[in-house]
Amino acid sequence: MPDLSSRQVSQLPPLQAIRVFDAVARHLSFTKAASELAMTQAAVSYQIKVLEERVGAPLFLRRPRQIVLTEAGQRLAPAVGEAFAILGQAYAAARAGADGLLCVTTVLTFASNWLAHRLGSFQIAHPSLAVRLETSSRMTDFAREDVDLAIRSGGGKWPGLEAHKLLDADFTPMLSPKLAASIGGVNEPADLLRLPILDPGDIWWTEWFSAAGVHSHDLARRPGSSMGAQAYEANAAIAGHGVAILTRALFKAELADGRLIQPFDLVGDDGHAYWLVYPEARRNVPKIRAFRDWLLAEIAC
Repeated sequence: MPDLSSRQVSQLPPLQAIRVFDAVARHLSFTKAASELAMTQAAVSYQIKVLEERVGAPLFLRRPRQIVLTEAGQRLAPAVGEAFAILGQAYAAARAGADGLLCVTTVLTFASNWLAHRLGSFQIAHPSLAVRLETSSRMTDFAREDVDLAIRSGGGKWPGLEAHKLLDADFTPMLSPKLAASIGGVNEPADLLRLPILDPGDIWWTEWFSAAGVHSHDLARRPGSSMGAQAYEANAAIAGHGVAILTRALFKAELADGRLIQPFDLVGDDGHAYWLVYPEARRNVPKIRAFRDWLLAEIAC
């Protein structure tokens, strides 16, 4: 298909006039074209007049109770119909590609410890949707990024975004049974300070020890590394390298099979949670609605 020059584009008549001409040419009726386009007959007549002035020749012959295409109209109608067909096919192809791919971004731990184990059931229920799962700790910019939904941690209030609470982001210490046994068992919160603390600079530690009534001022002076994700800290804890402070809902399997133990019932809560978010204006997009309904049902189980 040849490229249109800027001069050729500037010579094209208004798209609305061409659209109206296509409808009138197909129906051979101003009344039916007006009904299809949700316009008045006067507006249809005006657009045809605009196009005829641009073409420099009449496009329809007005006869009693009917209209027919003129010779100029007969030449124009097939090309206009074909152009709209090509445009419709291109739009359908683009829409199919967009509707067939669902992009979800979330933090690594939620992806690996909760979502990945359940995502298969969504894809079985929606085989026409391909899911692209991305992990990132930064805030998603829906206006600039090709992302449909995000699962993020926070307070749940983000301007312009619809937010559904998924899980409380509470926190409590966890460690391997072997590490606990190395000091004869962890019997009181202060015993944890006798063990290596993973990511001692994490504010959750300060808050948890404070709630437990344990002075932990030396934590800030302890050597330690920040791993950047609970999933990494949990793996280090399972390997016996230290005590991690983790969100219970994300480590149910590790607690159930004994790879990790939660030595105390005390759980910290800073008001944060995991939320499913997406732009308010896109709440009724079918693929977003499908994922939202599935995820909320899974959470409720």
